[in-house]
Amino acid sequence: MKKIYLDHIAATPLLSCVKEAMLPFLETFFGNPQSRHSEGEIPKKAIETARYDVANLIGADAREIIFTASASEAANFAIKGVLSAYKKNPAKRHIITSAIEHFSVAHPIKRLEKEGYHVTWLPVNQAGWVDPALTANAISDETVLISIMHANNEIGTLQPIQDIADIAAKAGVLFHVDATATVGVIPFNIDLLGMDMASFSAQPFYGPKGVGALYLKRGTRIVPLIDGGMQEGGRRAGTENVAAIVGMGVAAREVLKNGISENKKLAVLRDRLMHGLLKKVPLLHLTGHLTQRLPHIASFAVEYADGEALIRALDRQGIVCASGSSCSADALKISPTLMAMGYPANIAQGAIVMSLGLQTTEEEIDTVIKIFPETVKAMRDVSPLYAEWAQGAV
Repeated sequence: MKKIYLDHIAATPLLSCVKEAMLPFLETFFGNPQSRHSEGEIPKKAIETARYDVANLIGADAREIIFTASASEAANFAIKGVLSAYKKNPAKRHIITSAIEHFSVAHPIKRLEKEGYHVTWLPVNQAGWVDPALTANAISDETVLISIMHANNEIGTLQPIQDIADIAAKAGVLFHVDATATVGVIPFNIDLLGMDMASFSAQPFYGPKGVGALYLKRGTRIVPLIDGGMQEGGRRAGTENVAAIVGMGVAAREVLKNGISENKKLAVLRDRLMHGLLKKVPLLHLTGHLTQRLPHIASFAVEYADGEALIRALDRQGIVCASGSSCSADALKISPTLMAMGYPANIAQGAIVMSLGLQTTEEEIDTVIKIFPETVKAMRDVSPLYAEWAQGAV
């Protein structure tokens, strides 16, 4: 049975050109890029080429790119590193973020909150949208950092990042953006969007897992998260994962040349999937903004169904999707994102996320539109709660 893969927000298949570019640095050019002999020269040059390509993808200067092991590390670095740089100023102890941030942002901020920082958790509306006016109202003389994600990886809603960046700049507050769901997926330009820091990784745009980057605007003060070496200009210690960095650079170059042009096709397939399922499945809720969303994400909450159980049932029929963020799957908790958006627990527990990719076809979408309603019906047929609802609905 051929799988229909609809979990591209969690991981994408490696482009063949990316794999080919990485292999020499696993087999032949294995030298340490920090070595001062000839065996270190080629890896070192390869890293700098990748740095240029990644910077070019987002319109940054190569000197503003710091390679990390993941987007999570990059986000932690941005948040903890900046606040450490302002530690000697007791007047700067306030952070602003949203109630639907990825765990890699929410958890370090919660830890800082326990350490005495004052945190404003901005609410979102039922579409998962942050109001810039609320951001502006939350800023005080103590505010040092605002951290808002560009797009939520569960519901796909795009945030008004440019508006928030303008507000932060006028107030003299640093602005970090978790751009993991958007860099390499939709057009992303540092100059147009205006943030001071952006964290992202290679895996959403067909690069390798285990490599990420932090964009750090020149002149932004930051303290290293990892000490012990002079790699990355002394800002991130540890021997570089050369092959993965090379892969990220090639993926950045390829997606800039070809990948983003596929967005119109993906949006058409996404809408076909959304409207097809909404028409066929009763008590199915589209989550996230109807139009201001990523072109490849269709997300729902299914009443009278458990998201995890539904994922497993679909997987047995060859359809691979998710019930929320891949980083929170093991927690087996109801989506904090949907709860923050005002969905009651009995609906939020039925969260389903389908994310399309470059190889997704119309035939696959039509197959999902056929199988998904049947699977939901089979699950509801054994639910006493659904039977009670159905009886009352007659």
